[in-house]
Amino acid sequence: MYTIGEILGDDGSFSSSQMSEQNPEMRETAARICRDYLHGAWKYVTADNIGFKRISGGLSNWLYNVELPEGAAPVRGEPRQVLLRLYGQVHGERALEGLITESVIFTLLSERRLGPKLHGIFPGGRIEEYIPARPLLTKELADPSLSVLIAEKMANIHSMQVPISKEPTWLWDTMARWLDTATDVLENPGEVDPKLLDNVNVLRSMDLSQEVKWLRCFITQTKFPVVFCHNDMQEGNILLRQNTKKPELVLIDFEYCSYNYRGFDVANHFVEWQYDYTAPEYPFYHERGAAGPTREQKFHRNAIP
Repeated sequence: MYTIGEILGDDGSFSSSQMSEQNPEMRETAARICRDYLHGAWKYVTADNIGFKRISGGLSNWLYNVELPEGAAPVRGEPRQVLLRLYGQVHGERALEGLITESVIFTLLSERRLGPKLHGIFPGGRIEEYIPARPLLTKELADPSLSVLIAEKMANIHSMQVPISKEPTWLWDTMARWLDTATDVLENPGEVDPKLLDNVNVLRSMDLSQEVKWLRCFITQTKFPVVFCHNDMQEGNILLRQNTKKPELVLIDFEYCSYNYRGFDVANHFVEWQYDYTAPEYPFYHERGAAGPTREQKFHRNAIP
């Protein structure tokens, strides 16, 4: 499994200019990968004639929209454009393990048409279906017609059998990491942004470690169903396809997928109804306290088999 640096022959960090669609080396890399892993008209693309645009990028992934040259027609049903994902910096054994697990999960969800189609996978990344779509708006999560579709997608995921650990450790591992971070912040208040001091004081008044112990004790004493979960079904990870006669949803971002308590996936999604992450300034979200699902909405959704 290679990183971006190994693909480009660079062991250092990467600047935006290096990863830019204007960088000839980056364009050549994209063209070479598409020639090697796609078929039909893609066998003849070059760095000079492909459509190439960076969508986003950071430490973990760099995403590019790659398109066949203007006038080039698909010959065997191959896509006209694809999403090229290059893996970023990977540190530690667990990080590499997580990357491999996420790739397996993406492949399985692709086969079941629950996520984007997988066109190719190579040591440093993968080639995915480019979906003309937009993420849902927070208020659309409560739309009855869309909520039913979301419930169907979630039910399909929950019914999957995935070849990874079936123990619901993701929740406890995640809470342990967050607790370590919170403890570090609470013990070093001098390093905290002044805007966060009110939050720090509220957290300091709680025994967070005891809260986690209580929850774990409560859950382990009850036989809550454990299923394969998405664990992050917020509006940004639910795409609405464009130019379709009927609404069609596609789920993305499977990095948090794991076996977990089924109730967590449902409850976490309902909590997301109450938070809009489009705020441009601190705290970078709008709280919508009255936007949570009603009892009737919960029952309507849970009626989906």
